[in-house]
Amino acid sequence: MKIQFLFPLLLVCSVGAQQNAKATSVHQSIQSETDKIFNKLIEIRRDLHENPELAGQEIRTQNVLEKYLLNLGLEVQKDLYGHSLVGILRGGKKGKKIAWRADMDALSGDNTDKVSFKSKNKGAWHGCGHDVHMAIGLGIAEVLSKYKKELKGTVYFIFQPEEETFIGARKMIDNGLFSKISPDEIYGLHVTALPVGQIMTKPEEIFAYQRRVKIELKNTLPDKEIKELSKQISLSLSRSENNTKPWEIQHISDPKIGLKNPNTIFKNYRIIDGNFTSGSDDKGFSVKTYIYETNSDKLNEIIPQIKQVLETNGYKDQLISISYVQENPTIFNDKSLTNLASETLEKVYGKTAVVRDYGQVPYFNDDFSYFQQKKRGVYFLLGGSNSAKRIVAMNHTAGFEVDEESIRTGVKSFSSLIYERLK
Repeated sequence: MKIQFLFPLLLVCSVGAQQNAKATSVHQSIQSETDKIFNKLIEIRRDLHENPELAGQEIRTQNVLEKYLLNLGLEVQKDLYGHSLVGILRGGKKGKKIAWRADMDALSGDNTDKVSFKSKNKGAWHGCGHDVHMAIGLGIAEVLSKYKKELKGTVYFIFQPEEETFIGARKMIDNGLFSKISPDEIYGLHVTALPVGQIMTKPEEIFAYQRRVKIELKNTLPDKEIKELSKQISLSLSRSENNTKPWEIQHISDPKIGLKNPNTIFKNYRIIDGNFTSGSDDKGFSVKTYIYETNSDKLNEIIPQIKQVLETNGYKDQLISISYVQENPTIFNDKSLTNLASETLEKVYGKTAVVRDYGQVPYFNDDFSYFQQKKRGVYFLLGGSNSAKRIVAMNHTAGFEVDEESIRTGVKSFSSLIYERLK
């Protein structure tokens, strides 16, 4: 009886061991394939960095991406919206459908670039890292195309224009993206000022909710009065835990107060942007500012609280209206899928493969959120800073720079994630 019991048990253990060995072999191969194309991806990233194109102008960028994807043997669709395109990798076996998204457009401005491959286009530069995102997207497509016959399902590579203007994702959806492709899951990332190669994510909100509020008044206010009013609004509405300073975004990677610490300063806060703008139009005089709030339940409190401040400070008869003139959705990761994705990466690359995010980043946002409203999705932060090389990947700053090793990490990690999720 013992022998009869042990034989099937040993057989199951043997099969399990073979499956684990095969999985390990595949991901070792994915790492190897990533290493083979790494220098090529650096070249294409630098080419894109030298030739940045603003939102709505991504003509050359689209051509570069299309040529690369076609050379891999992928189908390419580019009739959805603007200069967008979708590369389609159909696996040799039936299975689920997964989408990977990368944004394409550059920032406006002529910031001084430290790198030798500076922007050749006046008024445009890749100061947010979208060139890195595109290189990673192409790398994942190339690595996974090596396993086309054994892939169980389809991978869509969505290259999205006009992210900086928060238009591209919504327009692609409005123009029928998800009637032409129907992914079960969608993933994306953003390079940022975390240590190079560090992958971070969390369920639900990644960024604070961003609102732009407009205060309309009957008469023009002098600059001194606007400054005092903005001070009163900030004092009354701002909130942070234990008198911390969550607006000091340079601390997001700090081990004691940054995003990866449960005691991070980047949680439970409301930031009032001190840069109030003012001007007159046909309706009268208005003052505008941005507000960043981590708690969605508190968003409805903001306008009544501003009204109270105005009335308390003697502006009741002056006030015409207070309204939101911008209230974009924020990144909101599907809870169960985020946990599954993190567990998958940890299983392949170890317990330190993904760092838990305990906060919400202020000031930034991403229109990937529109995709998440339609499909289960996960958004990752990818570290691009390297203190030893004095590289700081703080997006939208004059000194923005990226350690290109982040490309290697992005390609191998998310190629493995998609491979496993298709299974």
